[in-house]
Amino acid sequence: MSPPTPRILETKLNPPAANATQVPRTAIREEIAAAAVKLVLVRAPAGFGKTTAMAQIRERMEAQGIATAWLTLDRADNDVSRFLDCLAEAAQRLGVDEPRANGPFDAVAALATHDAPFTLFLDDFEVVQEPAVLGLVREIVEHLPRRGQIVIGSRGLPDLGLGRLRARGQLIEIDTDRLRFSLEETSAFFGLRMAHAKQAMQALPADLLSQLHRKTEGWVAAIWLASMALERHGTETGFVERFSGSDRAVADYLAEDVLAHQPADIRDFLLRTSILRQLDASVCQALCPRADCAAILERLAASNLFLTPVSGDGGDGGNGGAWRYHSLFADFLRARLAHEQPGETARLHLAAAGWYESHDRPVPAIDHAIEGGDHPYALALLDSYAAQFLEQGRMRMLARWFSAIPEHQLREHPFLQPIALWATCFTHGPWEAMRMLDQSGCLESPIPEVRASAHTLVPLLLAMQDRHDEAYEAGRQSLARLPTGLPFADSVLLNGMAHILAVRGDQHEARRMLEAARERGSSTFNRMYTESLAGLFDLHEGRLRQATARLRMAVDSTHAVSYNHSHGNAWAGVLYAGAVYETNQLVQAEHLLNVYLPLARDVGLPDHMILSHVMRSRLAFHAGDIDAAFQALTELEYLGHHRQLPRVVAGAKLERSRMLLLQGNGPASRDELARADDPALWERERRQRLPAHDLDYMALARARWDIAFGDARAALEALDAELHAALAVAHNRRALKLRVLRALALQAAGDTAAAVKEFETVLQAASQEGFVRLILDEGPAVGALVHRYAQSAQEAPAARGDPILADYLQRLLQLVGPMPAADADAPASGADAMKEPLTRKEIRVLQLLAEGYSNSAMAEKLFVSDSTVRTHLRNINMKLDAKSRTQAVAIARRLGVIR
Repeated sequence: MSPPTPRILETKLNPPAANATQVPRTAIREEIAAAAVKLVLVRAPAGFGKTTAMAQIRERMEAQGIATAWLTLDRADNDVSRFLDCLAEAAQRLGVDEPRANGPFDAVAALATHDAPFTLFLDDFEVVQEPAVLGLVREIVEHLPRRGQIVIGSRGLPDLGLGRLRARGQLIEIDTDRLRFSLEETSAFFGLRMAHAKQAMQALPADLLSQLHRKTEGWVAAIWLASMALERHGTETGFVERFSGSDRAVADYLAEDVLAHQPADIRDFLLRTSILRQLDASVCQALCPRADCAAILERLAASNLFLTPVSGDGGDGGNGGAWRYHSLFADFLRARLAHEQPGETARLHLAAAGWYESHDRPVPAIDHAIEGGDHPYALALLDSYAAQFLEQGRMRMLARWFSAIPEHQLREHPFLQPIALWATCFTHGPWEAMRMLDQSGCLESPIPEVRASAHTLVPLLLAMQDRHDEAYEAGRQSLARLPTGLPFADSVLLNGMAHILAVRGDQHEARRMLEAARERGSSTFNRMYTESLAGLFDLHEGRLRQATARLRMAVDSTHAVSYNHSHGNAWAGVLYAGAVYETNQLVQAEHLLNVYLPLARDVGLPDHMILSHVMRSRLAFHAGDIDAAFQALTELEYLGHHRQLPRVVAGAKLERSRMLLLQGNGPASRDELARADDPALWERERRQRLPAHDLDYMALARARWDIAFGDARAALEALDAELHAALAVAHNRRALKLRVLRALALQAAGDTAAAVKEFETVLQAASQEGFVRLILDEGPAVGALVHRYAQSAQEAPAARGDPILADYLQRLLQLVGPMPAADADAPASGADAMKEPLTRKEIRVLQLLAEGYSNSAMAEKLFVSDSTVRTHLRNINMKLDAKSRTQAVAIARRLGVIR
């Protein structure tokens, strides 16, 4: 989505202005001001004063000298690019900044590293449903600096990993019960209402006040509405006695009572403008042409009855002010409009759409046309703008619109049908797009452009379904029809065929296709696609630095923010996350996965699903969260079964086998490997170059298991054959991984000198390109190799004469930690290899750790606290001279402390 205009930002980036009848929420405000937590969640249904409480918390923070920023969310913020635009503006209002030398301003990273105290407020959070946006907010919360805090206002429970925050004591929840007015606050509210009433208002006797408080149950909106009714009717009318209940019907009744007593012009204005999310005089005038909208807005704003200002100064009553209705009241108004004037809603949406169109704002124009049910008007607007949005890669927005339009009406606009198919493909996956394509008739359309565009989509859909042979045949036929005169479709076809050819092993022809795609297409989306594929080719050929640069460009190509989502396409993002992970930038890799993994899961690209879930599993495993590591693989396996993708299922099992191997559980690792062994699948993999299996495939996994638990000499024979095949086709990254395993096999076979020599070859290549995880992901055994090579470095000319290699070696030494005693040149045995003996409780912790228990699960099983488990683990690492949980288990098994 295009960046929000300054006017929209201004209305979103300021809290509602305080009014004279606001009751101070002192207890809530002071509790939050004194708390040292990452997240404050203010959660309640409409009308409980969430926003008011948050605004008062903000005032208290600012009084303490804490920088604050406010962001009111709306449905458009489900577009990640739009959300990041607003977040960047909010971050800069906090005084957050970063050097621009390395690229555009990155709000997520800047917030994570900001060292001054700040609080970020996110209101109306319930509108956020997009997994990528939720992932970004989870990311921000997880990596807040020590003096950073987020306050979220929401009607529902957001999917932000609250259980973990709650367990860590990093969450404060202000719920409905906390937001209810106490009797004292209800009394204070009526006192303020009396002081600022437009006409004389009787004091409410204590018994009636108590009765009204009891009946409203402290519901702020009902108390507010009741006060307006009492201002008109007085306390002698029996209103309080008649009043009963505290549910939504009460608000409807009271709101109707309020509305009924408004002058006709005000009442008409309220009903007609209720369809707008934000109000200013200009757009209101389009809906109420005979009214003086600026004057009415001024009157309503002065009364503080209906409008909440959303501009920084509270609105000036003219064209410079912007407001919104209280959500409860807006819902009532829209329902009343539909009841009293059934046909008027559609006409009002049409007027709003026309106004936005005339002001060159097609997105809200199309939104209003669709909300008003005027699909022909929406389609007419889409005829003008959809191709532009497609080239920008705004797939999710397009998919949302097209899904709301009946298919029979879409068929009347044949040039939009292919665009709808492209949008569906890149948001809902190839299966849904294929179903739509079959039903659309586009493949047999009498219009050449429509038919050509549909045919260019077929090979891509087949490839995304893991049907590469069929995709190749369909693609050859489509290539014969080029050029079609449709630059976007032609470029996607060429990019898609480049990928298909690369999978088939024809790298030369694949690169020729990429160059043709560059020449034919200039759209933002296709630039992202082309650079992503070029980066993938570089990665497979071992050029990690160049691949990372290309993939970074691809990710940033559609937006000036680092953590953008390429407008709904996970292709570039998952690959870039993998490149970042390879260089051991684990925190940044996790940042990226929070955005891209949900997109990869939704779209259903097999390789990207495998890569992203395996990466998440490895990050969790590295952090010691074994439960989360296995959970990521279980989710991957489920997705594979659900979408009938055997390769995805096998990918999950293959990685689970690797994790069990690193835990020292040979039998379980072997069993999982056997379950992943689908001969037909892995035979196909040998004929193809599939991104997810560049470094993870059956033959390699078997060799890894043999090195750890079987016959290392047999593993060497298999690795030599695989290495020869990889080098023959310039499969250099795979060759580097095979050399790592070959060095480990030589070490396991007792040929230390040959192992160190092989490992020197690995380090020379890896140091030039920055490969790290390719080595470290092989676990503690590779740490011994690093140390042995370092010990021989004095006699190694390469290490003395190559400063890059020397620096790289020092980095690896820091990452693998000190060499375990059992791996030293003069190995000790049994308890003598430890600095001091393990206690019985520590041995039990090690046993549970080896079985895959998480900290919390161990705490529950041992009847101790999480902190006690962490203390045991620190003591174990110290005694075993281990750097990680995995290394501790491996050392303990080697010493015979556990089996």
